Order: sequence, then C-alpha cells, then structure tokens
Amino acid sequence: MNSGILFWLILILIPVSLFLGLVVGYFYKQNQVEKAQQILKDTAERTLEDAKEKAKSIEIQSRDQALEVIQKAESEVARRRNDLNKEEDRLQKRREELDNRVERLERREQNLNKRHSTVDKRANEIDILHAKELEELQRISNLSTAEAREILLADVEKGARVDMARIIRQVEMEAKEEGETRARKIISSAIQRVATDHVPEITTSTVEIPSDEMKGRIIGRNGRNIHAFEQAAGVDVIVDDTPEAVTISSFDSVRREVAKRALTKLIQDGRIHPAYIEKVLKKEQKEVERAIEEAGEQAVYEAGVPALHHELIRTLGRLKYRTSYGQNQLHHSVETAKIASAIAAELGADVDNARTAGLLHDLGKAIDHSVEGTHAQLGAELAKRYGLNAKVVNAIASHHHEVEQESVEAAIVETADAISGARPGARRESLEQYLKRIRSLEEIANSQKGVIQSYALQAGREVRIFVHPEDIDDLEAIQIARGIAKNIEETMQYPGQIKVTVIRETRAVEYAK
Repeated sequence: MNSGILFWLILILIPVSLFLGLVVGYFYKQNQVEKAQQILKDTAERTLEDAKEKAKSIEIQSRDQALEVIQKAESEVARRRNDLNKEEDRLQKRREELDNRVERLERREQNLNKRHSTVDKRANEIDILHAKELEELQRISNLSTAEAREILLADVEKGARVDMARIIRQVEMEAKEEGETRARKIISSAIQRVATDHVPEITTSTVEIPSDEMKGRIIGRNGRNIHAFEQAAGVDVIVDDTPEAVTISSFDSVRREVAKRALTKLIQDGRIHPAYIEKVLKKEQKEVERAIEEAGEQAVYEAGVPALHHELIRTLGRLKYRTSYGQNQLHHSVETAKIASAIAAELGADVDNARTAGLLHDLGKAIDHSVEGTHAQLGAELAKRYGLNAKVVNAIASHHHEVEQESVEAAIVETADAISGARPGARRESLEQYLKRIRSLEEIANSQKGVIQSYALQAGREVRIFVHPEDIDDLEAIQIARGIAKNIEETMQYPGQIKVTVIRETRAVEYAK
C-alpha cells in the first residue's frame, strides 16, 4: 500500500519538477538577456558620446585649418595684388620708354631721309664727274673702256696666277714635308726591322774539277757523255780553256741547279757514262724538289705566315732558284712580307693579310712559262684556287696595277715590293736597259712645250728640266712637272720613284762700257 502511494507520488513529482525547472530556466535566461541588452545599451551610449566628442574635436580642428587656409589665401592674394601693381608700374615705364624711342626713331628716319637725298645728289654729281673724267682719260690715253678693261683684267689675272702658283707651291711643300716625314719614318722603321742580304745571281753556274784531265772524261768519246748530259738535264755544258772549271748555262735556274749537283756528284764518283748520268740526274731531281719544299717551309716560317696549302709552299720554294735583275726571288718575297707587315702595323691595317700577300705576290714567277698570263695574274689565280681570302688575292693581282687595288693592304704590298727591289744593291740593271731608261726620261721631258733642255741625274732617279722663263710662268711650270711625272708613271717601269724638277730662271745681263 505504501509502495504504491510512493510510486504514484513519484510519478506526480517528476512532471512538477520538470515544469518548475523550465519555469526557473526561462526566467533565468530572460534575466541574462536583459542584462546583455543593458550592457549593449550602455556600450552604445558610451560609443555615441565618444563619437560626439571626436566629432566636436574634428569640427574644431577643421575650423582652425579653414581659418589658416583663408588667412594664407588672403596673404597670397595681397602679395599677388602687390606684384601686379609693381608689374603694371614697370609696364607703364616700358611703354613710356618705347614711346620715347619711337619718337627718336622717327626723328632719325627724318634725318636719314634728308641725308639720303643729299647723298643722292652727291652721287649724281659724282657720276657726272666720273663720266667727264672717263671721257678725259679716254681722250688722253687713246683707249676705249673695253680696251682698258682688258688690260686691267690681264694684269689682275697675271697677279692672281702668281698668287695661285705661290699658294699651290706652299701647300704642296707643306703636304710633301709632312708626307715625306711620315713616310720616311714608316719606311725607315720597316727597313731597319728587315735586314737581308742579296747575292747577285746569273744564268750560269761553275763546277770545279780536280784537274783538266776530267774535262776529257766529261766530254767522253766523240762527245757522247756531254751530249747525253745536256739532253737529259736540258742545259748547256761549256768546256773551255778556263782552268779546273766547267760552266753550266741555262735560263731555268732549277734545271741548272739539278745539273750542277749531278755533275758535281759525277765528278766525285768518277763514273761518267750515259746510263749513270740519267740515274744521277733523276736522283738529284728528287733532292732539288726536296730542297725546294724545305726552302718554301723555311720562307713561310721566316715570314711568319702559317697555315698555307702544301702546294703553295712547294711553288713558293721554287722561287729559291728564280732571280729578277740578279735578286733572289725567294729572299725578295720574304723581305717584302716583313716590310709589308711592318708598314701595315704602323698604319693600323690588317697585318696578316699584308704579310701573306707580300710573301706570295711573286708566286706566279715560279709557275711554268708555258702557262699564259702575267706573273701577278697567275699568282692570284693560284692563291684563289687554294682558299686564300679576296683581299690577299687582290693584293697579289694588283701589285703591278694590272687590276684595281681594292684595299689599303694592296697598296702596302706594292710599296713593300718597290722598297725591296729599290734598296741599294738589291738588283742590277744591264747597261743597255739603263741607257734606254735614261733616254726615255729625257725624251719624255723634251716633248713638253717650252722645255729648253733636260738632264736625267742620279742614275735616272731625278729629271731636271729647264724651261723658257718668257713663255712659261710659275703655274705652268708646276703643270709641266705634274704632266711629265704622270707621263713617266704611265709609260715606264722603274723601281722606287723618280723626282721631276722644273727650273724656271730669269737672268739679267748688262755690260759696262
């Protein structure tokens, strides 16, 4: 009974307790919400008060700044107004000065007009007087105005020609002095850096023999040995009365060298007969070819030209046995290369191209004479065939002006070639050629109008010409010198340069009686 009551009591208390808990929780939450709302309200009020205070502070600052700006603007306006007033005063003064200046100019213009009218009157009077004086002068001198003008122009022209000749001479002398000084410095530097010896060579070689009895063995029975030797070697063997010597003659220096070596070996060996002669000649031919290659390699090394084709080196070596006016062509080529490189270095040109072209400029002289063409043309074609550049090929082809020079290196190679050939003792010239050149120089000089006589001096390196002073003036003397020099350049071949001197002198002769 009691337990049942308790059960039902518990059942009744549980809902009541839940209801009371809900009611209490609701009122508690309502209280917390009211507190939070109150806190937010207080915070908002404080924030609003702070904002009002900041707004008042900003308003006060803005009013202060506005006042400062207004004050600055008012002061700037006052300053600008003051400046405008000053500028207006200056403009007013300038306007007054301009008005005064205009008045002065007007007065000056009036004075000038008056003076101009006076000058016009004076000019008219002067023209009248000039006409009268001119008529009087014509009456006195019996010359018309045109005739007097011609005389005056002739005098003026003569004076101008004299002044022109003097100026031209002065300019030429200054240019020549400066050019000669510069050229002498460059050339002397190049020559001093290149010192080679030249041994004159001829078209014959002498072979020494131990005794005159050997001459008979060289000749052989009925001339069998000597004929076999000459036919196989392509040379002439001269056996004359010269003691202990036999002469080998040939214009081909390579064949002459082969023959000389072969004959020397035959004399040393003692066995001289046709079969052995051919064997020795073939062997010596190979030895000379080897010597040619070595000479070419040595020349390339001395000149400092690397990376040349083997065929170019071999052809270059053949110049060892070529001569020009007695000058060894291989030595001449090496010397030309060194001089060209020195000049190119002084002038700032391409040293490698100048050196290479200088070494190979006479390469065509080593080519067989059966090939048609000049040595410059043949050398240029060979250089082009083996891959040398266009500047080097043109320098080789143009060093005798057979084609136009396209670079400064071509002119340098021509100059170096002339220096090497013209240095004292480098070449020799036959008497007949020398006399022919001298006569040609004098004939060219005497062919000019107004020339009295001419003389070729200093072995043909200077031509001295005397002209009629009455017929030739100073300007014409300069023109004659230039014309003769140009004619010599176009018609003659010569090493170095030829100086042309035209002498115009006037002599006054009187006799005391």
